[in-house]
Amino acid sequence: MGLHTVFNDNLTGPQDIYDLLERGQITPSEAVALFIKFEECKDNLPFPANSKDKPVSIDEIMKELDSLIGLTKVKKLVKELRAFIEIQKCREKEGLTTEPLVMHMIFKGNPGTGKTTVARILGNIFKEMGLLQKGHLVEVERADLVGEYIGHTAQKTREQIKKALGGILFIDEAYSLARGGEKDFGKEAIDTLVKAMEDYKDNLILILAGYEKEMEDFLKSNPGLKSRFPIHIDFTDYSIDELMEIAKLMLDKREYKLSDTAFNILKEILLKQKYKNQDKLGNARLVRNLIEKAIRRQAVRLVQQKGVTREDLMLITEDDIRGVEEE
Repeated sequence: MGLHTVFNDNLTGPQDIYDLLERGQITPSEAVALFIKFEECKDNLPFPANSKDKPVSIDEIMKELDSLIGLTKVKKLVKELRAFIEIQKCREKEGLTTEPLVMHMIFKGNPGTGKTTVARILGNIFKEMGLLQKGHLVEVERADLVGEYIGHTAQKTREQIKKALGGILFIDEAYSLARGGEKDFGKEAIDTLVKAMEDYKDNLILILAGYEKEMEDFLKSNPGLKSRFPIHIDFTDYSIDELMEIAKLMLDKREYKLSDTAFNILKEILLKQKYKNQDKLGNARLVRNLIEKAIRRQAVRLVQQKGVTREDLMLITEDDIRGVEEE
């Protein structure tokens, strides 16, 4: 596999590989292969590894956003933010009063609904618009910020902040920082983050992400935080039709297709899962897991079959998909 084949479509480094995996566009085994290839090739890349120095226009970034399935309200808000920044810059040039460009955000929604992907796209947009120097994304969770003894947490948190300078610090399940009460070291992490928001207000954007209810409770528990995050974005669960569209994209990428009956069975499975797991359905990971199980089932079926054709290798049948959610 050639270098340009591996690193096409803006695939510039490890984090982009994580994004493809999260969106279900590659399998875990394909991700491992890409990581290995990246390590082999990174010294010869035509642009710095894991950077966004490869020339890209705002319009190209917005096309990437528009290509994502669903996320209608998210896309609308991102376009509003882009327009707001552009107009404030125009007003500044004309000597008019401008609104402060405070871009710290709260992302609320279930896992796998595109929060990390959108955060990365925002970083690219803000870099190209001159709001951030690098536009890269540093994704962390409680374990990356909270230490085991007094003083350790502030040190760990500052290290992550330093990595994120010039870009976005994305904290997943941010509400976990406030779960331990007053004596928990998570409070120290919050205090350190709040100080950094002021110290690096022109060189750092903070995005806190997590389940909607938990994030609402988190903000209520620390009133000083809410005012510092003027932008709230809700990531709603995918509809059944959107999940089926995601399934088709995953299958197309792998050069598989569903029979008509298998298509209907997968849709029935997703409908059943929707009512069993209201807080877990709205993500591409469920679809990816079902598809990967069906592909393995198909392999077991075909390996015992004589005279396997190209069509056989591509087709996922009802036998491959039926009952797959129970495994």
